[in-house]
Amino acid sequence: MILVSFLSSVSKPLTMALSNSSWRLLHPSFFLMGIPGLEESQHWIALPLCVLYLLAVMGNVSIIFIIWTDSSLHQPMYLFLAMLSGIDLVLASSTVPKTLAVLLVHAHEIGYTVCLIQMFFIHAFSSMESGVLVAMALDRYVAICHPLHHSTILHPGIIRRIGMAVLVRGLLLLLPFSILLQRLVFCRATIIGHAYCEHMAVVKLACSETTVNRAYGLAVALLVVGLDVVAIGVSYGLILQTVLKVPGGEARLKAFSTCGSHICVILIFYIPGIFSFLTHRFGHHVPHHVHVLLATLYLLVPPALNPLVYGVKTRQIRQRVMRVFSLKGQI
Repeated sequence: MILVSFLSSVSKPLTMALSNSSWRLLHPSFFLMGIPGLEESQHWIALPLCVLYLLAVMGNVSIIFIIWTDSSLHQPMYLFLAMLSGIDLVLASSTVPKTLAVLLVHAHEIGYTVCLIQMFFIHAFSSMESGVLVAMALDRYVAICHPLHHSTILHPGIIRRIGMAVLVRGLLLLLPFSILLQRLVFCRATIIGHAYCEHMAVVKLACSETTVNRAYGLAVALLVVGLDVVAIGVSYGLILQTVLKVPGGEARLKAFSTCGSHICVILIFYIPGIFSFLTHRFGHHVPHHVHVLLATLYLLVPPALNPLVYGVKTRQIRQRVMRVFSLKGQI
């Protein structure tokens, strides 16, 4: 009897472990729900998302092409803008095609590895975009506070190093996300109540210990956003201090106008992102479909609007675009 009870006690956890491992082999994919609660309206929701995605692709490709082909735009502000456009293209293209497939043709299934790759791209390139916004704030600070030394401080070598630092930071900080997720065990239905593979949505599906995943995700979000927002705030505090010392209202207005585009892009990027982050972790009374819509728009609205903001507010880019269209009209 003692031997039977011992074998029974050993076989139960072993059977559970085997069933869990076989479950992962039999079901190596996740099911993306799309926008829970709005299933009947998902086709209509997909239409504005598709328009925003087309705007993001055309706008950012145009910005990169204009800056690449016009040597007069090979200046720090425009080089950082080209980096921002490249990041926006990757950020939008890593999520929107699959989201549209889920909403339009009900292609809900996504492979485990593909899900991890998508998640890595989303968070790594969001971190890179935040880093580029800090670099652009630094550029505005040097241009306004130290105009005579702008070209010597932000020379091409420094810009390349800043770009590499932003890239390496994004990769190193977010690589552990995928590694930590590899150790999780999923032993129940892998249905993600989202339109794409969002980190916390996947972590919540695990039946193993997720404290490390949650803590690391929170630490990275606070570290990246917190430090970057502080750096941008300090830059603009110093800019404001310098501009207020400039005599004459017209000169002050001109100095402020050079920062207008960047401030708009900062607000477009951080406000929806912070709101989405807070509602996901603390907003238990916010309807789930509202959170999913906000999280989806957070990854799509900045890439779609950034080229429009810079196209409208930056004279050199606006003139270059008008020149291209005038040449097409003559042809």
